[in-house]
Amino acid sequence: MPSTLAFVELPVGDWFETLVDWLLDTLGWLFTAIRAVVGTAVDVVETALTGPSPYVMIVLFTLLAVVATRSWGLPVFTALTFFLLESMGRFPEAMQTLALVLVATVLAVIIGIPLGIWASRSEKVSVAIKPVLDFMQTMPSFVYLLLAITFFRIGRVPGVMSALIFSMPPAVRLTELGIRQVDKEVVEAANAFGARPREVLTGVQLPLARASIMAGVNQVIMLSLSMVVIAGLGGAPGLGATVVRAVTGMNIGMGIEGGLGIVILAIYLDRVTAAFGREGRGRRTSKSVGTDEQSLSAGEDDDEDAETDPVDDAIAQDRPTTTS
Repeated sequence: MPSTLAFVELPVGDWFETLVDWLLDTLGWLFTAIRAVVGTAVDVVETALTGPSPYVMIVLFTLLAVVATRSWGLPVFTALTFFLLESMGRFPEAMQTLALVLVATVLAVIIGIPLGIWASRSEKVSVAIKPVLDFMQTMPSFVYLLLAITFFRIGRVPGVMSALIFSMPPAVRLTELGIRQVDKEVVEAANAFGARPREVLTGVQLPLARASIMAGVNQVIMLSLSMVVIAGLGGAPGLGATVVRAVTGMNIGMGIEGGLGIVILAIYLDRVTAAFGREGRGRRTSKSVGTDEQSLSAGEDDDEDAETDPVDDAIAQDRPTTTS
């Protein structure tokens, strides 16, 4: 018996390097096109956020908080903290970070929600896509950043693309979960009334799954924000770059300011998206309660009719009736 077991060494890293080189040689035009499109989208969003006066943007963010929560807690928090960002001189960097997060979130939602719908309608797709999502969620984020820089070079686009891959799985999972949790009797009733599959999806399943889908969007935003911060190592502008400069230069004050800005953005985005999700749950609950009340009232009317109609009672007991 040999004292040690000899294992075959597999050059997996070399294989992937060969694959990356082949992709760059074969699909270089595609990566260039993606870089141009995503870069333009980021520039447009960043211009929209940084073009107006910071005080105008603070008012707009506060109004959005009012619309989302219909209370004064989050709007007051938004006004105070965003004024704090402006007083620290970090408001433009916060808007740059927000632009990256918004573009990455929109792309993740555009790709993730249709995949979640497809997985909810096909067991084969659901089984096949789960290992891929597990792989995407467990791979270290720095690996995504390294690949994004390899394909798209340094700048904004690698940050967006790495955030897209890192944050997309929750959108797929929670969309599939929300649609699968829709009451089957409601879907069967829609089918019984002659609704087409697309009408059932858009008119029944997606509205009832809105809370779960919004929870997925919330997770996408949080993961995108965390990845965009890490993307500061790859040349992405914003608060992530501020934190990177603070770490490399051992500047504690700059690091605290950049970290505080990230916390403010995270809390604001989380509370706003969570509020929209709760609104969806509230509407669904109110509709279901109204339906239950109608069903109960209809049942009570039937019981009263059964008690007050002697003819039906006599037929049910199979005996002759007498009427005055």
